Amino acid sequence: MATIDIDTTRQELKAFILETFLFGDDSDGFGNSDSFMERGIIDSTGVLELVSHLEQTYGISVEDEEMIPANLDSIDNLAAFVQRKAG
Repeated sequence: MATIDIDTTRQELKAFILETFLFGDDSDGFGNSDSFMERGIIDSTGVLELVSHLEQTYGISVEDEEMIPANLDSIDNLAAFVQRKAG
């Protein structure tokens, strides 16, 4: 499997979050370490959409026990999770 560049992955994931959950509006300027849940960006239904995106885009499988904030609640957490799963 190809090596995942974490900076590129962060950029891709931020673009997906902005387009899908914020409708392209980055007026709040959320940062890579900001919690999606605390900022009200993603709810439980959104998590399922996010997981589907990760599986389709990066060819990884996200198990139920992996759907935790440490893996999915910020751009930094997502990028690190994708890198671990794809590596």
